[in-house]
Amino acid sequence: MSGPCLFVQPRRIRRRAALTLVFVSVLATGAAVGSWGAEPGPRRDAEAGRIPAGAYVGGVESDQVKAAAAAAQEDGKSASKAAREVVSRSGDRWGAVYSAREYEGFRQNLDGVYVGVGISAHRDAHGRIAVERVEPGSPAQKAEIRAGDRLRTIDGDSVTGRPVTEVVALLRGPADGSPGTRVELGLRRGGHEWEQTLRRARLSTDPVTVDRLGDQEGDRPGTVLIKVDSFTKGSGERIRRAVRSAPRGDGILLDLRGNSGGLVSEAVTAASSFLDGGLVATYDVRGTQRVLNARPGGDTDRPLVVLVDGGTMSAAELLTGALQDRGRAVVVGSRTFGKGSVQMPSELPDGSVAELTVGHYRTPAGRNVDGAGIDPDLTVGDDDGPSEEARARTVLSGLGGGS
Repeated sequence: MSGPCLFVQPRRIRRRAALTLVFVSVLATGAAVGSWGAEPGPRRDAEAGRIPAGAYVGGVESDQVKAAAAAAQEDGKSASKAAREVVSRSGDRWGAVYSAREYEGFRQNLDGVYVGVGISAHRDAHGRIAVERVEPGSPAQKAEIRAGDRLRTIDGDSVTGRPVTEVVALLRGPADGSPGTRVELGLRRGGHEWEQTLRRARLSTDPVTVDRLGDQEGDRPGTVLIKVDSFTKGSGERIRRAVRSAPRGDGILLDLRGNSGGLVSEAVTAASSFLDGGLVATYDVRGTQRVLNARPGGDTDRPLVVLVDGGTMSAAELLTGALQDRGRAVVVGSRTFGKGSVQMPSELPDGSVAELTVGHYRTPAGRNVDGAGIDPDLTVGDDDGPSEEARARTVLSGLGGGS
């Protein structure tokens, strides 16, 4: 199994929240909020070691969770259900239990490749499942399924009221993730209901998009907009390349709105794009303090604005806090989510995985993000006139870059 990880909030939020960052070969992480990104679900990686028996986590020890699961299995009961009961009573805000298939899906998503139909879904307050996004070029897009369509059934079984993680697992299909397998969806759009049969395909995600927003008259430097949806494998290096290839004099607008985290190692690589070495964050694992440092050689002169909101979580908050504390960027938007705890995975007898809290991380200035979030330098709300992006571009222009 894998090692430690950062993690989201009450069950609905936590369920999507609970799997995001990874301190490569040390520490992994998670995030959520009642919706789930393109099938494989939120972000989860596994690298590092297993959680040691007896490690104390938020009022419960990993060996207690394992013992409860083993006892239940011996009695012919559900090991994962018993583990969930122990974790729910422990007071561990971010602790959660995942099936082996869910956990594998998270791992694949962090690799940027998965098998599915290309649907991101979310659940509303009434338990109804709706399509949140359709991946370009996916089987769902080719079948003309749209964001906003309601997902009623999968292979004849109702999905209303089911956790989004379970819906994701059903969309993914067999545990081996075989492309070409069929799945029948029951959908609703307005008053129209229909059945749609799709074949799963191997899909890749691209969480980093880069656009140049030049001045129309061409008499001032432009803005390079780097939008990062999550920190999957290779995303940090993509950001570094985008910064290095940006035209001289252009400012950078780094859009982290809605970014629920990913691999911490990728967030550190992204920080290295704008810093010349030095501290990115500190974290503790069962009382042992450790540090995350940027690599030297980043661009420290180019104007930089970071755009955030309440959906900016985990690894994205770690990056935001580093750039803000070190005076490298102006942060614009609204307060971030506030997910700054460290989780470690522990495999249970039935193959499911328990994620348990073992520590927290802090920004270079020593701020604790967990439960507090990061306040922007300039708060922009829905009623403040110009859009968040427009205000961010105005700030960037004032720093000497951007249109």
